[in-house]
Formats: sequence, C-alpha cells, structure tokens
Amino acid sequence: MDAELASALTTYAARWPQEAATVALFHMLLGDAENPFLRERLAGHFTASCWLVSADGARVLLTHHRKLGLWLQLGGHADGQRDLSAAALREAEEESGLTGLRVEPAIFDLDRHRIPMHKAVPEHWHYDVRFIVCAGTDEAYTISEESLDLAWRNIAELAVDADADPSVRRMAGKWLARQAEA
Repeated sequence: MDAELASALTTYAARWPQEAATVALFHMLLGDAENPFLRERLAGHFTASCWLVSADGARVLLTHHRKLGLWLQLGGHADGQRDLSAAALREAEEESGLTGLRVEPAIFDLDRHRIPMHKAVPEHWHYDVRFIVCAGTDEAYTISEESLDLAWRNIAELAVDADADPSVRRMAGKWLARQAEA
C-alpha cells in the first residue's frame, strides 16, 4: 500500500509541479521508520480528507470544525489505515451521515498544516491527503459531534471568497479547472 501512495504522490507532483516541495515532504514522511499513519506519531502524521461534491458538481459539503472553528472539508485521522482514499470515504460517511458516496482514488490535493495544542495533545503537523468524494442524489446530511454545523457551499463562490480558508479556495480552484477541462 505504501508503494501505491508513493506512486500516487509522484503522479500528483507531475500534475501540480508548483507543489513539488510539498510533495517532497509527504514522500519523506511516507519513508519514515515510525508509522506515519498513526495519530500518536506527534512529529506529524497522515490524515485523509475529502472534497465532497454534490451530484451536479456545483457545490461542496463543508464542516464548521468544532475544534478549529473554521469552515473546512470533511476528514480526519487515518488511524493506522494505509489506504487513505478509503479513510477519506470513511470520514465523509461518518461526518456527514450521507450514504451512497463514491471516492475517486487519485489524490486531489495535499496540504501540510499545523494543528494547535488541544487538551493534552501538543501542537503537531497534519499531512492531509485529499480525495474527491461524490455524493448521490440524497443530500440530507447529519451533523456529527465533530462539527458545529455542515453546509453545502457553491464552489465558484468559494474560489473567490477572501474569508474562506486558503486551502479550501485552492481546492475550489482546482475543481473549477477540472470542470473546465471536462
């Protein structure tokens, strides 16, 4: 499975050459002797997130993250799971309550970011591997305990929303570019 992730990271780097430095950090983490798929690895660990798009491709489901207080994509810890696309799908289902979701196996986005200290867990790095997850026709979500709220947001509006998280704006731009190519 690690060889598959390494290959997927290389493919991602070819598509997004301006993100080569970020990809190199992910490759380094993947090669670390200490298991980087466990949240207990406080020097940094992999997480898996999703760009959960509506069936029409015009909207994305975001969470008002309880711990961070920001509107972000759904996702979370890999918790030892080395198939990060499966982890992203699991997180999408758990955090939205939606069924009939479908994950695309290619990496959509990468983001390395610091997580602030929370309770007894010290500040640490998340190496977030993000995948596209497609919703079916049922968009009636359920808010989990990890969220203050959930909302379907227009992707074109997010791409230019100065108040949106920079990584959310970046993903919105990537999604719109992908839609224009189709």
